[in-house]
Amino acid sequence: MSEMAVASMFETPFVIDTLPGFAAVNAELGPLIRARRDQDPTGITRSNRQGWHSDVTIFEWGSEGIKTLAEHLLALANAHSVDIREPQTPRYRWNSHGWANIHQRGSSNQFHIHPAAFWSAVYYVDDGYGGSTDPQLGGEIEFEDPRMPMVIMEEPDLRFRARPDFPVPRHEIFLRPATGMVLMFPGWLRHGVRTYLGDGERITVAINLIATRIVP
Repeated sequence: MSEMAVASMFETPFVIDTLPGFAAVNAELGPLIRARRDQDPTGITRSNRQGWHSDVTIFEWGSEGIKTLAEHLLALANAHSVDIREPQTPRYRWNSHGWANIHQRGSSNQFHIHPAAFWSAVYYVDDGYGGSTDPQLGGEIEFEDPRMPMVIMEEPDLRFRARPDFPVPRHEIFLRPATGMVLMFPGWLRHGVRTYLGDGERITVAINLIATRIVP
């Protein structure tokens, strides 16, 4: 009789990185994004509750910092994606669009996804914490378990037993951001932002990468 085995299936990829040279990039992006906010203080409303959300034309702003960020994200996307039919011959290119957000005290984002995006990413120009480690400031980005039946089970306190060296599975993952941090995740992964309670301004850039077949 063979020994019992417990395996995990259907892992969700998630990339946490730091943008090289982020201090210089942020020195340009911070004033640029605030200036765009001042020009269009209303912005648009998507998943954001309070706070400011720019239009989705950030790649037309003529920013070297945005260009640097986009190039870094494209490199990450290429490194963490594979075409299983033609792994050695590129058959896809990345179409991207992005926007800026400014969160102030009381701002949050409802849970949402990014339809059509293979990868979605968020970059933290300023985490808004001002160096504080106080957890009461909130503002964590939150990711929801994508296995929908597990989320809506009637007994939320009952969990599957994982390997002895693994913690008990959670239905939500909270991640405290940091200035210069890059997060990249599948566009279908539901996520939101908990209410930010700091006195500063949190500035982020969000980018969607959409895979498009290259036409010969």
